[in-house]
Amino acid sequence: MGRLHDSFLRTKEFFTMDVLSGHILINKDGDRLDPEEVLQNKIVGLYFSAGYCSPCKDFTPILCDFYTELVDQSPPVVPFEIVFISSDKSPDEMVDHMHSSHGDWLALPWHDSFKHELKNRYKITALPKLVIVKPNGEVITDKGRKQIKERGIACLSSWLEGADVFQNFKGP
Repeated sequence: MGRLHDSFLRTKEFFTMDVLSGHILINKDGDRLDPEEVLQNKIVGLYFSAGYCSPCKDFTPILCDFYTELVDQSPPVVPFEIVFISSDKSPDEMVDHMHSSHGDWLALPWHDSFKHELKNRYKITALPKLVIVKPNGEVITDKGRKQIKERGIACLSSWLEGADVFQNFKGP
């Protein structure tokens, strides 16, 4: 996987996360972050989930392991970030959900009504849903959950091929 990171670093263009431009993201500590800075040149997984959802409770630990495998290496295997889009019933439930079961992911604040636009844009009809997107918000796959469950880290190759940011990647 070192080749993935190396090929990414050779890409000279910088790409920002246009789909979340103008919105604020938060981390587990409640820090407010600019998506154009923290998501620059990253493949992003938009994770539509809720703490009350049984299938979400089953998938979230799998996603945590996947995320950890990708980003906790030094240097990271490939720039990847998850943005949690909550369907929890209150801000307190969202925060509890983030603290009890999430990795060090980012989130759209619970009160940001943009989450409804995102749910419509990406045709979210059931939870959980993991939509993998390019920096401009274009979908690489809306089957992120299925691909991670079936292929684990190997699904990253197909995501990289779909992301214009990684033009130098030739595959394993």
